Amino acid sequence: MNISIASGIEPLSEFRKKSADFIKRLKKEKQPIVLTQHGKSAAVLMDVSEYERFTKKMEMLEDLLEAKQQVEQGKTYSMDEAKERIENHLSKWK
Repeated sequence: MNISIASGIEPLSEFRKKSADFIKRLKKEKQPIVLTQHGKSAAVLMDVSEYERFTKKMEMLEDLLEAKQQVEQGKTYSMDEAKERIENHLSKWK
């Protein structure tokens, strides 16, 4: 997900005038648009499906980071320990 310098940055005043066109563009191009206010970045517009994809990726990255930290801290289980923990947990649901 890259923002194009040529077409991905727009003034807020243009968004106010042509909001429906901006929504169509988001749906078609699937690229975020940075809105500026007084020459400075103010907000980012994204297509909903792209936003959902982005948030899922971020959640996965956070999970991977947490797992990496747990490994570094020695918070791991052997295969037998993991299997036993899973079986114990599943037995509660029977």
